[in-house]
Amino acid sequence: MRKKHTVTTIQKRKGEEPLVMITAYDALFAKLFEEGADILLVGDSLNMSFAGKKDTVSATLEQMIYHTNAVCAGAKESFVICDMPFGTYSDKHSALQNAMEVYRKSDADAVKIEGGADKADIVAHLVRNGIAVCGHIGLLPQSVRGEGGYKVKGKTQEERLQLLKDAKAIEEAGAFCMVVEGVKTEVAKEIAQSVAIPVIGIGAGNAVDGQVLVFSDMLGLFEEFTPKFVKKYLNGAEAIREAVKAYANEVKERSFPSKEHTY
Repeated sequence: MRKKHTVTTIQKRKGEEPLVMITAYDALFAKLFEEGADILLVGDSLNMSFAGKKDTVSATLEQMIYHTNAVCAGAKESFVICDMPFGTYSDKHSALQNAMEVYRKSDADAVKIEGGADKADIVAHLVRNGIAVCGHIGLLPQSVRGEGGYKVKGKTQEERLQLLKDAKAIEEAGAFCMVVEGVKTEVAKEIAQSVAIPVIGIGAGNAVDGQVLVFSDMLGLFEEFTPKFVKKYLNGAEAIREAVKAYANEVKERSFPSKEHTY
């Protein structure tokens, strides 16, 4: 089955119509998202919104492959990116072995790696060996414990210069696009203008080449906290609670199943 996007068509969207990326973790939601999204990201954010953990760090490669397979099964025409989880790309050798494992055991079109200039050699090694890589700079969720929390980047001149250096390094390493997370709007805009590959923002303003949101945030399903950059397009949690309440009441009243729903 022909995919509606490839690495090449995504690269061609630079400076054109913004790319729409959304996270997906299973076949059901992936199928629902397929029509509207250009890219589905099997994000390690599933460790929080799906598995109930406090951060993304404990996600495993096996988990990511399992969920990537589910997403690919539900959205066969979608371009699917699999997050490489924490600890799976600490050096070139392990990164390649683990990325190859993702490719062998799933239909993922690409992998995503967090890090800037410090990870450029790893990105380049993967690309040389046939792995399509989406970069990720700025706020890095896998580094949250080491940094003492989620901190917006680009507030100082030093951070601005480092982000620009990171973006250029990831581009030169061969990444076909990159995510820029939690970065001051004016700096994210400068990053997007400084590289020839698409820059997809999350908490980075609208002057970039696309946007990504975690679906459980966007649909109002995750209620523990809501980052400033998240817009809820649906009050999903409340809608589900009301539906379950209605179902429970009808069961207790014996009005469900009615004749309509009985063989």
